[in-house]
Amino acid sequence: MSYFAAAAVRGSDGWTVTETDLSGVADIEEVADLMREVDPEAQVSLLFVESDETYLVILRLDDGEDLRVFGSDKVFAEESRLGALLLGDVEEPAIDLESVAVGAGAQRGDSAGDEGTRPVQTDFEPVGDPELLADLGVSGHRLLELCGRDGTLPSDVTAEVCQLIGCGDDMEELREG
Repeated sequence: MSYFAAAAVRGSDGWTVTETDLSGVADIEEVADLMREVDPEAQVSLLFVESDETYLVILRLDDGEDLRVFGSDKVFAEESRLGALLLGDVEEPAIDLESVAVGAGAQRGDSAGDEGTRPVQTDFEPVGDPELLADLGVSGHRLLELCGRDGTLPSDVTAEVCQLIGCGDDMEELREG
């Protein structure tokens, strides 16, 4: 499986985004170490891992500690070594997918139930902590909406999340570079 991995770290000077090579990692702790190496003094370290235009995993460290993980679909853990490494020990999210809606209202960040909304696609099974970006402005419901929007690629979700948290231009530059 092909993948793209980018670390976005927020330190005292703002966000820094850099591509990350996961080819040599043996376990999730080595992935966390790679995140720490980007900026050992970072307040927030995020790693976005996109695989085969199908799966997205987001990892988060606060002050280099307490790794939190969200995966767009638990099937990724069954289909690849990288997926198993990133999601192997992650549990189901606490948010019920049926309560998440995608549509005009959800686009604005409004709650589900607005006219023009439709249920999120249910052929994916997210795992982990969908609230890992809530304090950065992306609620768990919003993250699930993005992941469940029909036709949305993991790169689209990464781009939108990065725009919302303030490092979208840096992520776009990295992809174009």
